Amino acid sequence: MERILIADDDSAIRSMLREYLEDEGYEITETENGAEVLAAFQDDSEAPDLVLMDVRMPDKSGMDVLREVGEGSDNQLPFIMMTAYGTSNVAIEAMQLGAYDYITKPFDLEDVLHNVRRFFSHQDLLKQVRGMRNPAAEQDPNETMIGNSASMQEVYKTIGRVARSDSTVMITGETGTGKELVAAILHRSSSYSGGPMVKVNCAALPETLLESELFGHEKGAFTGAVNQRKGRFETANKGTIFLDEIGEMTLSTQKKLLRVLQEREFERVGGNVSVKVDTRVIAATNKNLAHEVREGRFREDLFYRLNVISMYLPPLRERLDDIPRLVEHFLHKHRYNPGAPPARISPQALDLLKEHNWPGNVRELENIIERAVVLAQGTVIGEDHIRFSSADQRQFIDIADRVRKGSPISEVLQEVERKMLIEAIGQSNGDRVAAAALLGIELRELQSKLEEYGVPGDPEAVSA
Repeated sequence: MERILIADDDSAIRSMLREYLEDEGYEITETENGAEVLAAFQDDSEAPDLVLMDVRMPDKSGMDVLREVGEGSDNQLPFIMMTAYGTSNVAIEAMQLGAYDYITKPFDLEDVLHNVRRFFSHQDLLKQVRGMRNPAAEQDPNETMIGNSASMQEVYKTIGRVARSDSTVMITGETGTGKELVAAILHRSSSYSGGPMVKVNCAALPETLLESELFGHEKGAFTGAVNQRKGRFETANKGTIFLDEIGEMTLSTQKKLLRVLQEREFERVGGNVSVKVDTRVIAATNKNLAHEVREGRFREDLFYRLNVISMYLPPLRERLDDIPRLVEHFLHKHRYNPGAPPARISPQALDLLKEHNWPGNVRELENIIERAVVLAQGTVIGEDHIRFSSADQRQFIDIADRVRKGSPISEVLQEVERKMLIEAIGQSNGDRVAAAALLGIELRELQSKLEEYGVPGDPEAVSA
């Protein structure tokens, strides 16, 4: 019979869990403090098979117990943490310290039972998972993930489990979901944290410049190469390189990147001497790379090299319950002036945010809050202070509904095209050359389409 220790200073919670789990055939013991949990692990023969432990307890906190039990061990610890504070910091730290899982209060007893059964059925596999050796590094307030939704809880757990691994990580998700933030947290929590984190936006550089940026070049390699120059991979030696929008990389550069991943070495542009590097690679994309492989635009062998560990970041529209927490965070971050208290937001304005489509995800929300604070002069943000890039963007194009109504396909495509024009103008701050580049069309064609659809070239006019 599996033995479970329930550690919580709330006797009602202990009694509830004991009665439920004993009915399921488990042997249960209880304690109300962390010191007794530590004592239970002094004798291996008497140690519990699993501990359900509250994060906050008198005497020793759950985190303190995790640190002491797991000190010097790389194995998964037999702990499921219970907390009423399901923030990203708590979740990530608990998983990094070696906890198997954690659940937030109030919880459903069936969910507890599911986690308990999952622990025992996968115990052999979980012994292979490496936990954190050291306490988490000091949290950078600019690198905080906000959200308490189920989808974000899974993200926190994955970060905690893979951070110490040296494996390549692929982060997928729409633009603005926080892929760069996740990469920064992974780096800070990894064995490469002592080295630099070097970021490369693969979409912002043409092929010839991207190759030189990544691998460096020798003197005289091309016109203008007056000196030898180290590339980003060399700069990131003993650290992490973050390749953002890797789906934009050309096939030629993909081939050279594959060699780096396979052999940990490369040659500078114009050179013939191999340069060896020890760098962790984290890549990100908003594209479906499996589809890009099928279409012949991305190398299959590189895809599998990059996709060792995959993390998906959900779009904001799939976690609308997180909006109040995100808004609160951005109100504190973007004060009207440094000494001012954070602005407040009216319930009506908050409801307006919850109804929005969020094509730009968390990044769009932050921009809207920052602008609203200025418009409200740091007081109370009302509905009139919430400015979206376009009123049209507050609604999805419901394809199923359009088909049912018999809408001509040309009409729907025109609506999509108009919205893309508006978004490109907004993202480029009215720079038509940049907007044309974002859309992959010539400037002349962009200007023609703006006139055709009556879209102004001024982002302020678009958002008005």
